[in-house]
Amino acid sequence: MKIAILSRGPKLYSTRRLVEAAEARGHEVRVIDALRCYMNINSVHPTIHYKGEVLSGFDAVIPRIGASVTFYGTAVLRQFEMMGVYPLNESVSISRSRDKLRSLQLLSRRGIGLPVTGFAHSPDDVDDLLATVGGAPVVIKLLEGTQGVGVVLAETHAAASSVIQAFNGLKANILVQEFIKEAGGADIRCFIVGGKVIAAIKRQGKEGEFRSNLHQGGSASLVKITAAERATAINAAKAMGLNVCGVDLLRSNHGPVVMEVNSSPGLEGIEGATQKDIAGMVIDFIEKNAKPNNTRTKGKG
Repeated sequence: MKIAILSRGPKLYSTRRLVEAAEARGHEVRVIDALRCYMNINSVHPTIHYKGEVLSGFDAVIPRIGASVTFYGTAVLRQFEMMGVYPLNESVSISRSRDKLRSLQLLSRRGIGLPVTGFAHSPDDVDDLLATVGGAPVVIKLLEGTQGVGVVLAETHAAASSVIQAFNGLKANILVQEFIKEAGGADIRCFIVGGKVIAAIKRQGKEGEFRSNLHQGGSASLVKITAAERATAINAAKAMGLNVCGVDLLRSNHGPVVMEVNSSPGLEGIEGATQKDIAGMVIDFIEKNAKPNNTRTKGKG
């Protein structure tokens, strides 16, 4: 097969591992920077141009689209879909998961466990907003934040009010969520491929840090998940429509709750902790499913 990987970082661990795994199985792989692509959008023969050439002949495309380039990256992916190329994750599913509010609403509709969450742009009554999520301590998040950036733990009502007012000054959309203290600064990353949890790790925040992101200095270790956690992760991936993703769970007193569904999960932490060939499993999934025009949306939406 001829496989395209949409990635701005060919030297990144995850991109390199996917290239290695695909080439080891005899596939031709090309890493393409989505931002360097430009598109000819027409109803007869839609094309993608890249550095002066027309891209063609691809059987599958693996999107590794950074959050900061979601809009343009998904537009390029949608063009691949319109050309009949099989996407590992579809453009509409990535857009769905990247919109924090939309993803939470979709998970809520499916009855999937979530932290109690409030959403606001510029609330007239901060006290009432905080009351809706059970009061301080609360976690306040910028809607556009990634990798733990733009996430603040406010331990008191006064602190929460100050942070919300500061974000209001930036004209930012914010999420206010209950703080799951019993999680102890740790979360569970479940790696999903084709509707199955193929690996799971516990990510522990560094001393004094409530965020468990590895980008924030957290550590990863093997963990055994419960049947409820497994079912929650699988249902969350299904709700987003993602074939491959990382589902981040917290262990709360009222069962597993989903913090995020990541459509471009990193491979380094989970491969290092589990010693599993996760990249190889992703390529195996593509081999079994990559057929022309085998997408639910076919570039629509």
